[in-house]
Amino acid sequence: MDAAALATLFAQSAVGLVVLDPKLRLVRVNSLAEGEETGEYIGRRFTDAFRLDDPDGCEQLMKGVLRGEGPVRDHLVRGRLRRIPGDRVFLVSAYRLDDPGGRRGGTPAGTPEDGSGGAPEDGAAGPDAPALGLLTAVVDVTERERARTREATLAAVRDAVGGSLDVAATCRSFIDALVPDFADLAVIEVVDDVLRGADPPVGPLPPRTPLHRAASGRCDAVRDTAEAGSGSRECPDGATRRLPVRTPYALAAADLRARLVPLRPDTSWLATDPEGARAVAETGAHSLIVVPLTLRGAVLGLVSLYRCGAAEPFDDEDVSLAGAVGTRAALSIDNARRYEREHVIASTVQRRLLPQAERQQAAVDTAHVLLPGRDSGCWFDTIALSGARTALVVGDVAGQGLQSAIVMGQLRTVIQALAGLDLEPEEVLARLKDTADRLAHERAALPTGDPLQGEPLSAGCVYGVYDPFTRTCTVARAGHPAPLIVGPDGRAVALDAPEGPGLFSADSALFAPGSVTLEEGSLLAFCTADLLSGDRAAERVTDTLARPGRSLQQLGDDIVYALPGDTRSAGAALLLARTGTVSDHLVATWDLAQDRTAPATARGLVRDRLQDWGLDEDTVESTELIVSELVTNAVSYGTPPLRLRLLLDSTLTCEVHDGSTAAPHLRHARTVDEGGRGLFIVSRLASHWGARHGPDGKVLWTEQELSGDDSEPSPPARPAPESKAPV
Repeated sequence: MDAAALATLFAQSAVGLVVLDPKLRLVRVNSLAEGEETGEYIGRRFTDAFRLDDPDGCEQLMKGVLRGEGPVRDHLVRGRLRRIPGDRVFLVSAYRLDDPGGRRGGTPAGTPEDGSGGAPEDGAAGPDAPALGLLTAVVDVTERERARTREATLAAVRDAVGGSLDVAATCRSFIDALVPDFADLAVIEVVDDVLRGADPPVGPLPPRTPLHRAASGRCDAVRDTAEAGSGSRECPDGATRRLPVRTPYALAAADLRARLVPLRPDTSWLATDPEGARAVAETGAHSLIVVPLTLRGAVLGLVSLYRCGAAEPFDDEDVSLAGAVGTRAALSIDNARRYEREHVIASTVQRRLLPQAERQQAAVDTAHVLLPGRDSGCWFDTIALSGARTALVVGDVAGQGLQSAIVMGQLRTVIQALAGLDLEPEEVLARLKDTADRLAHERAALPTGDPLQGEPLSAGCVYGVYDPFTRTCTVARAGHPAPLIVGPDGRAVALDAPEGPGLFSADSALFAPGSVTLEEGSLLAFCTADLLSGDRAAERVTDTLARPGRSLQQLGDDIVYALPGDTRSAGAALLLARTGTVSDHLVATWDLAQDRTAPATARGLVRDRLQDWGLDEDTVESTELIVSELVTNAVSYGTPPLRLRLLLDSTLTCEVHDGSTAAPHLRHARTVDEGGRGLFIVSRLASHWGARHGPDGKVLWTEQELSGDDSEPSPPARPAPESKAPV
């Protein structure tokens, strides 16, 4: 019965059975695979018969079984059979064979099965009794492991690809998920225009289309083989080539189907692709799968997968898997491309909405730095105000994409309009927040299905006004960091201004200003919060600003250089301003008596001063008339003190101050009216005019455009004294 059972088992078992002697040589073996001749295995060592990848490791395990250390069950080994090409995966179990008087099952003699210890039974072999050999069960699980590898590859691609909206990062994660478990060498190429955000071309892809090598990867064995060969360098990522005609790459891009291509040194199409032929020769590639990256009939690129050396060639199941992961990669690349295009559009809109050149301001030098990033909502501005004052603005809208740039443009336009009304900084921000609230209500009223309806808005802004005559800077801020002040001594402090609510917040608290008197040559730094975030970021910025002897643009560049190397800003804006005063020979101020002689006196003073500045007669006469009307209005309707000031810069500014808070209004006088035409005349002669209010009254001002010659005044022929006493 025992002999019959043994014979039947060896003859009919689907499991490969191998009997080894104590020297691990094959004594008996059944049919390991269909078509295999077992006779040639007899007498060979187990590790040689199966040509194992790790013969030493497997031999040590089997020697342990011979020593009585217990059986080995279901141990995976990799090797090759003599008559079946390709790598194979075997599941090996090994059991010790003892003589009939010894313990079977691999438990050393003298050790009870329950592990309680004790002396050997009578007649049992001792622990040093030699084994007769090993009974080894070998199961070929190559197909099962291949299927498991395919499942693991598909899962790896699903987990790794699609988490980034960057095309390069998406391609890199795709290659890393395929090499080395599925392919020995992999290359992903993207149509060059697609990387720039353009729509992918509809297939078939035209020959000679530029392809950008987005990412590639090779296993260690392939890398070692290439380096040991010709020693030439592999094509670097970022290189561009044209789609070679009459090759599997061109065919896959034409019919949009993945294809399996055997590779041999004499393959004919390699002659038309010298770069591909060189790669095949250097790496020993023998099997290729080309997968077009397609989405809705459009072609985004190609994926090339190679197996090299002794690796098993690709089969049809691998082609199906490659097509599935290629579809996943194409979808992720297209998502990243769409996001990149939106980012390019948003960045373009942002650049067009920002100042296109530095604006020359009276008594203030400015420079800016705008760091690119995914956040397109940062903005800055310098606005010339009446009386040689300058408004300095920095703000940011939280969020990404085109909508942030649009909201930024809306807020910047509103703040420019409000600045022209000569409002105080806290009033400007209060009205700006009213506009922001209306924008938020409009967004909340969008249909439920609109994606913007559920995206909250968030924005901050800081608005400051510098007056060169008083050397004061008044600042108000809405959910934004306070500006930094660096005095001529190099000491940096933050301007003490209360922080108001963010522009889109539900907080209805009032804005309060902060004011500081600056020394001439002080430096103001307005920056967004991202520039001050991080460990010691504010300290680095202030230390950089305190370094003397550099221009404003150099200071801004040095602040960027001082940022940590691992900083990836979402976008930031920096506005620098160095304060000064108006030159004495470009300004004239007179205190006038509050009586009917004041207009005539003002005309004479203005004529003399404008002639000293070398302005033409037309400008002199127009300015005399403007000043006469403004002073007449102040005498008739205002209260003392009455003061006249002229300021010559790129424009000629006239200012008349009186103690009344009542502002005049422009109106069209009727034919029979004796008055009411003064401001109408002023508005026709001046380029701009307006009124601003302060704690001690109001100022009526006008600006006149000057010709190129008038804007460069000649030095006065005699001293130009200023009279502060009533004239």
